[in-house]
Amino acid sequence: MRRASLASPVGPLTLTEEDGAIASLDWDASGGEPESDLLRGAVAQMQDYFAGKRLEFDLPLRPRGSAFQQDFYQALRAIPYGETRTYGELAGELGVSAQAIGQACGANPIAILIPCHRVLAASGLGGFSGRGGVEAKVALLKLEGAAGLLL
Repeated sequence: MRRASLASPVGPLTLTEEDGAIASLDWDASGGEPESDLLRGAVAQMQDYFAGKRLEFDLPLRPRGSAFQQDFYQALRAIPYGETRTYGELAGELGVSAQAIGQACGANPIAILIPCHRVLAASGLGGFSGRGGVEAKVALLKLEGAAGLLL
């Protein structure tokens, strides 16, 4: 298990590589310099994203989770940069409750790369499990030009 950290507008982030894929993103600086091509590429892609130069990530991701969670992560990755969906919309798409979608968002081990920040409540922001909570979610949505959705 290799780890690499980077500074970001939402605070320090650490990526973990396991078996040739990104397995988690933690809201801290517990890693160091990238020690693999994958981590170097992941850090570079994230830096480009935060600089407004990257609209999607091209990285192998391997989040842990149930079959439902894997389907949910795929649905999140299908939400385009700068767009959002509601918990209810995703619930209808996946045939589960909006509460299940909210819980799955909170359990997302690779936030930002699997963009749970793009999921909103029907009448508001909803929550966000990353460090900084809803303020970090707003910062990510503003970065993507989705801030108009917040008004």
